[in-house]
Amino acid sequence: MAVSQFSSMSTRPSEALVQCTSSLSRFIEFGSRNRTSKQKLLLIRTFNSRPPTTSFCIKCVSSQPSPKTKDRVTEEDTSSSQNSSGPDTASVASSIQYHAEFTPLFSPEKFELPKAFFATAQSVRDSLIINWNSTYEYYERLNVKQAYYLSMEFLQGRALLNAIGNLGLTGAYAEALSKLGQSLENVVSQEPDAALGNGGLGRLASCFLDSMATLNYPAWGYGLRYKYGLFKQRITKDGQEEVAEDWLELGNPWEIERNDVSYPVKFYGKIVPGSDGKSHWIGGEDIKAVAYDIPIPGYKTKTTINLRLWSTMVPSEDFDLSAFNAGDHTKAAEALTNAEKICYILYPGDESVEGKVLRLKQQYTLCSASLQDIIARFEKRSGANVNWEEFPEKVAVQMNDTHPTLCIPELIRILIDLKGLSWKEAWNITQRTVAYTNHTVLPEALEKWSFELMQKLLPRHMEIIEMIDEELVHTIVSEYGTADPDLLEKRLKEMRILENVDLPATFADLFVKTKESTDVVPDDELENCDEEGGPVDEELESAQEDGVLEEESTDVVPDDELENCDEEGGPVDEELESEQEDDVLEEEKEAEAVQEPPQLVRMANLCVVGSHAVNGVAEIHSEIVTNEVFNDFYKLWPEKFQNKTNGVTPRRWIRFCNPDLSSILTSWLGTEDWVTNTGKLAELRKFADNEDLQSQFRAAKRNNKMKVVSFIKEKTGYSVRPDAMFDIQVKRIHEYKRQLMNILGIVYRYKKMKEMSAVERKAKFVPRVCIFGGKAFATYVQAKRIVKFITDVGATVNHDPEIGDLLKVIFVPDYNVSVAELLIPASELSQHISTAGMEASGTSNMKFAMNGCILIGTLDGANVEIRQEVGEENFFLFGARAHEIAGLRKERSEGKFVPDARFEEVKKFVKSGVFGSYNYDELMGSLEGNEGFGQADYFLVGKDFPSYLECQEKVDEAYCDQKRWTRMSIMNTAGSSKFSSDRTIQEYARDIWNIIPVKLP
Repeated sequence: MAVSQFSSMSTRPSEALVQCTSSLSRFIEFGSRNRTSKQKLLLIRTFNSRPPTTSFCIKCVSSQPSPKTKDRVTEEDTSSSQNSSGPDTASVASSIQYHAEFTPLFSPEKFELPKAFFATAQSVRDSLIINWNSTYEYYERLNVKQAYYLSMEFLQGRALLNAIGNLGLTGAYAEALSKLGQSLENVVSQEPDAALGNGGLGRLASCFLDSMATLNYPAWGYGLRYKYGLFKQRITKDGQEEVAEDWLELGNPWEIERNDVSYPVKFYGKIVPGSDGKSHWIGGEDIKAVAYDIPIPGYKTKTTINLRLWSTMVPSEDFDLSAFNAGDHTKAAEALTNAEKICYILYPGDESVEGKVLRLKQQYTLCSASLQDIIARFEKRSGANVNWEEFPEKVAVQMNDTHPTLCIPELIRILIDLKGLSWKEAWNITQRTVAYTNHTVLPEALEKWSFELMQKLLPRHMEIIEMIDEELVHTIVSEYGTADPDLLEKRLKEMRILENVDLPATFADLFVKTKESTDVVPDDELENCDEEGGPVDEELESAQEDGVLEEESTDVVPDDELENCDEEGGPVDEELESEQEDDVLEEEKEAEAVQEPPQLVRMANLCVVGSHAVNGVAEIHSEIVTNEVFNDFYKLWPEKFQNKTNGVTPRRWIRFCNPDLSSILTSWLGTEDWVTNTGKLAELRKFADNEDLQSQFRAAKRNNKMKVVSFIKEKTGYSVRPDAMFDIQVKRIHEYKRQLMNILGIVYRYKKMKEMSAVERKAKFVPRVCIFGGKAFATYVQAKRIVKFITDVGATVNHDPEIGDLLKVIFVPDYNVSVAELLIPASELSQHISTAGMEASGTSNMKFAMNGCILIGTLDGANVEIRQEVGEENFFLFGARAHEIAGLRKERSEGKFVPDARFEEVKKFVKSGVFGSYNYDELMGSLEGNEGFGQADYFLVGKDFPSYLECQEKVDEAYCDQKRWTRMSIMNTAGSSKFSSDRTIQEYARDIWNIIPVKLP
């Protein structure tokens, strides 16, 4: 492997001044115009647009000026740029033009928006690569410990604005593009969102990468390069429709394919013992994982870290040319298809066996390729003498949720089978290296895989998992002893990695022996026991002694009677025999009907056992993790468990997406340091009642709302008023997030409006634009019903002339990061209304609060801490508390719940057909009944509905007092300082990874 894995040139950065015939490339230091330090490098190229000659070097360009007819930058500008040490417009424009001509993806005739975007991105990438290479050359030279963050999702959003913002080049690129006939805003809009994630899990991972780079921590991210993403959402009259994402159709200008960085990944096959005493995994299906690297720049720092994504393929020789020529085209490409489809989409449907296999292949590919890469880098830095005991001192692996769980058995496999370590050594190293972040308390999201499927697909890993399970069983038995077999059996049932699987052979007779050993007979009763320890029946014993009972019958049955006798010689009762046969058949049928419980592998339990640290992502979530989800493990290993409340990057989520607010903050705080030190935002509290600040806050909010008005018109066709309250709920569609309660509240509001006169409704209700956004998984039927319901309500309400602008209901299609960057700065009320105890943390709530939005929500996830930080009076709280939920569900199952009349009223209104002909019985039915799957209102919408309505009345009241509302808005921004991902990453680095910042010289 080369010293620099990141260079797209043949030379090192220090040798990048390359001479070619009549050509020149120059590096110029750059930074923002208002900085004196020269921190960045930009590759500046001046070029001759004449056809290249045979001596032309693609990495260098002619020093001759371009003809004015083709170069929109004047000669004076170019000359000025050559004498300037700053990021002048001409230098940037020259770099963009170079890529437009010499890194072509489009026809040369025009410089239109798509071409302008790619040329601009490639220009920015040049400067990123220089810092990128320097970063990792420096890390390797120092041989520092690095953290590796493994996640199935990285929801990055657009990269261009973030990259030039972090580099301090936004102004320079805006001016350069303007001179080239384009606007930065229009060019940025050409970039598709990277379709590498779905929701909070992926967005958190991307915020973490930004903070790692900004804080100068040595770290990488590892993920998969999904060709078609999750899906692109379309909203039609039938609700949500899914189509494949097209984000890679034109290529990705940020990524660099590493053809020299690839690793083999194996599935299926069998395990055979070798003459060397090791296990050998042979045969099966082999694919290759190829690395694609994306630079992640820090804010105002040279540090540029790496996101490495894996794509899957097979060698060309695996294409069956004979089958193809014989006409069997499908068979010919079977190996290629099986490999490539692993990275087709994020979270493929797993209702079929094929879907389950594909998901498991994805997870293993991420783990295997990443760990092979990590180990190769460790060995390279170690040189000739590799000391594996030092591995945990140089490597920290963080598993973002349970998807990368297979890191644990895979690391053990590599260490034992390929590196020759013992089981004890490999297990110790693995536990010291790996850590696990839990993101959910939902049982279905903790992941359980079929034992049989895993054994078939990953036979060696199942052997290792069984060994880990045996280690765990030994630990549990040692901890709890055998004195109380019921307690021990309960602990084993709850804590084992393997569910419904027999105990390991070494413990097979554990409970038999335990039971026998607990049946102790008092000494004074021993004399009254028989030889086998049972009590003596004295009458029976006496009868036997007297010969009353004979050992055997001596009566002989005549031959002619035998056929009418049963096996024991008794006369046959044919009627009774027939009945007995029927009973036997019935018993056999019942036995067939009773299915054995499935044998499963509990991935979350494996994570806890195999990690040295386990963390939740909000204070209340971590309490639930330790008190409920993993309580038995917490009692066993309390030192493993931590809390790391999530955070979001203030660069993307204030500085770049809300420039109006950013300017206000910098002006009133007297510094821009808040971008990297959000603690300074707290100083805003002392100005909360200042009329000038309040006026500026309102003006910034209105400007952002105007952008959303245009966006809504473009995407949905609906017209909305900027003077109305913007009430927003944007997140993955799920029953526990309770978008259903939100829309039922809107329906109730609509019904009440319809019952009033125009004058009454105008006096009673604050105008609202209720905005929804989010994707329902393609196979999640109930979530898709909720989407359909929201759009049907919108279609009715938005066309009701009596209601007009008093109420609008908007569902924004294909919600993603770029849409969030538009909606969040414009938001005034944001709904975070999940059933208490079911949301691990949430991160959108943090983004909304940062942008001066007021939250309405339950005491769930990070809402608890946000409310503490911003002040109870600046948060609209309703609903049951987490500790009450179990009791409320029990109350429901016992038929004791009495629904509120308003809840019954709104359900009846929905069923009346006012929102169209679609049958909502299934959706409304989920809120009714006391028990049964898909019924009994498991997420307590009905229970919380009355307090939700009453809380919404308080929202209306507060909004009418704009001075009070604006103060609340300011206090939310001021109180959001805790929720920076910089703080979170510092805690991970200190408490879990044991890494320190490494700043480039």
